[in-house]
Amino acid sequence: MPAHTNEASSSKKRKNAKESGVPSSKRRAVAETQSDGEMAKIQELEDQISESRKYYNNIATLISMLNADGNEGKPNLAVAVSLCRVFSRLIAVGNLTETSRAAENEKIIVAWLKERCREYQKTLVSILREADPSSQITALTLCMRIINERATHLPGDDTQVWLSGLFKNVFEAVVEAKNGQALRLEFLDKFAKAYEDVRYYTFVQVSDYAETRRSSEVLDILISMLSECYNVPGPEHKFENFYTKSSRQNKKLLSVNSHKKRAQDAWLAILQNNLSHPQRKTLLRNMVHTIEPWFNRPELLMDFLTDSYNVGGATSLLALSGLFHLIQEKNLDYPQFYHKLYSLLDADLLHSKHRSRFFRLMNTFLSSTHLPATLIASFIKRLSRLALNAPPTAIVVIVPFIYNLLKNHPTCTFMLHRVVRDEQTKAALEAEGMDDPFDVNEADPTCTNAIESSLWEIETLQTHYHPNVAAIARIISEQFTKQAYNLEDFLDYTYQGMLQAELGTEDKPFKRIPVVEYHIPKRIFTDRLLEEDGGQDTAPGSFMRGLWNFA
Repeated sequence: MPAHTNEASSSKKRKNAKESGVPSSKRRAVAETQSDGEMAKIQELEDQISESRKYYNNIATLISMLNADGNEGKPNLAVAVSLCRVFSRLIAVGNLTETSRAAENEKIIVAWLKERCREYQKTLVSILREADPSSQITALTLCMRIINERATHLPGDDTQVWLSGLFKNVFEAVVEAKNGQALRLEFLDKFAKAYEDVRYYTFVQVSDYAETRRSSEVLDILISMLSECYNVPGPEHKFENFYTKSSRQNKKLLSVNSHKKRAQDAWLAILQNNLSHPQRKTLLRNMVHTIEPWFNRPELLMDFLTDSYNVGGATSLLALSGLFHLIQEKNLDYPQFYHKLYSLLDADLLHSKHRSRFFRLMNTFLSSTHLPATLIASFIKRLSRLALNAPPTAIVVIVPFIYNLLKNHPTCTFMLHRVVRDEQTKAALEAEGMDDPFDVNEADPTCTNAIESSLWEIETLQTHYHPNVAAIARIISEQFTKQAYNLEDFLDYTYQGMLQAELGTEDKPFKRIPVVEYHIPKRIFTDRLLEEDGGQDTAPGSFMRGLWNFA
């Protein structure tokens, strides 16, 4: 080994806090757990390694002291930090680099050092997987320090260490770590979200890792990690915040399209994996704002969205926004969109917790005045029919929604008022009524004959038991002087809010005490009234007596 190598090595043995790669707070925490004698021994072994090559065997001694599997599963973190400094110096001065002109004994030394370095890295990864959260976080910091040194000083290792080397093992350990919530949070906050090259290679690792079918728990972790990387670079973004200096010379890391391509591949690997139903719904909620912006080719999402749209129920409702975004913003075609939207209108929808979201979206979907009147009439009639059995909190949304549709599509107002000029026909209708021509079983909204029908369901709701519902249903019978209703004023109605409005407050007491019974009985358990009560045979308690058998 050349003499100047040892000089360089000894000149670096007293690094300051920042150069050591380990935060001072972590070093203090490690030092507090070690006895003075043990710390002195560790420091002596480290100093000897820096002073001369003849003490390289101290590396093996320190690795044996690290002992991640012993000491009740608690690794010796002081030794881990010391070894990180040792290998960082050896890598920086080139002692782990084999030259073509080196003597045979030099090659043997380099090979031995590489093997010890791999052994140390393997031990750190084991700590990431099995140790307590504090040790895991310290091991993560040490691993990333070694990655930085290898990518910076080892020729040809700048991408290998990220793609198939230590970083790959670190990523898998972070995902699969036992009790690794704190570890994953540290990885995301301190590295993946802070440095653009770490985020880039995290996308690469997610893509490779998710190509294999994974368990539901692992997919939850991958989805949460990817969802945290939501800052999509714009077309003019300049990549400057890198963890390693060598990343600045990598053209792929300086390209916005390359970053988005890697994120796109990562998300596609997740979407094509063994997703559970709750995971699919989570992805659909995040589709427009978190996932789709990363895609250079958003049409790749079409299969996932259409498959989700065809599932039915709440999954279809959640797929609506992503699917319509692709139709509206990316000009993708879905010919049966309104047919499928019409099929989603069922009784379960009005009881769903996603009801407000659906009405917001449907308000957007049906806002165009170029849609055919027969289509709009079918939606109006279907909603009116569903309102007969809907909860009050849904009816107060349906009626203003129908009002707005009638204002935007005046042709459909025939459903409210159709003039019959033939007196004989008019007399027959008044005497016998008519069958509703609306075909409730027709799947095609343009063929339901809804526009030939009427909104008798809304008139029925004008006698609803809830006064708020009855009042709002009467707007259909009045003149349409209001331009439109703001749906946001009605979408968040709940039973609790309606009950509080009825009960009032101390400042607004009841004007009239509510009556519990329509006919207030004077007796409950007797069959006849007593003579002093009038003696009339009204038998108010006969029904109650039928419910119980009194001995």
